[in-house]
Amino acid sequence: MKRFYKAVTVEAAQGGFGVRLDGRAIKTVGGRPQVVPTQALAEAMAAEWAAQGEEIDPALFLFRDMADYAIDVVAGDRASVIGEILPYAETDTLCYRAEPDEAFAARQRLMWEPLLASAEARLGVQFVRVTGIIHKPQPVETLAALRDELEALDAFQLAALRNTTSLAASLVIGLAALQTDADLDALWDAANLEEDWQAELWGKDAEAMERREKRAAAFAAAARFAGLARA
Repeated sequence: MKRFYKAVTVEAAQGGFGVRLDGRAIKTVGGRPQVVPTQALAEAMAAEWAAQGEEIDPALFLFRDMADYAIDVVAGDRASVIGEILPYAETDTLCYRAEPDEAFAARQRLMWEPLLASAEARLGVQFVRVTGIIHKPQPVETLAALRDELEALDAFQLAALRNTTSLAASLVIGLAALQTDADLDALWDAANLEEDWQAELWGKDAEAMERREKRAAAFAAAARFAGLARA
């Protein structure tokens, strides 16, 4: 699609702020008013429109797509979205460890244990650490506390969490990425520990590194979206 607008602005709207293209309000994919909770997020979304060239590239609309998902999907069915995210806690990457005497296990303890311990302290719960790949259930109390954590998030935070969690294959990392003081580089390194370990052993693959960088950018964008949407 060719670019069909010249001016991109942000204006206050009922319930928040919205982007205007040549003065016209934007609607979501689902046809709803695209209104976001903060001016900062609206300005970031406006920047995506302003950065488009003569041909519009939909892949550049990271914030717009998350906003549409929050408005069209999460706002109308929070329970289903929470039900989609919560199972990541049952198979959280950080809980599945190599055999204790393996060198990789030491790296896992170094990078993963502080993240799990921090989540346990904050939530007042305990995660089960698993040696090997055989599934072991997490305590009912742990899953209940995590559900409460998700229930407390608004639609925009949940939209961001869906992305950070799925990209990291870890709800612990996904939630940590939404914290205001999150070290996103360290969190992404933790999420990709096994892949990076294999690269250290056998060498880096150019295509794999390119995929890693794209996924890292999407992870960081989701975390930034959550911060911008925070009133």
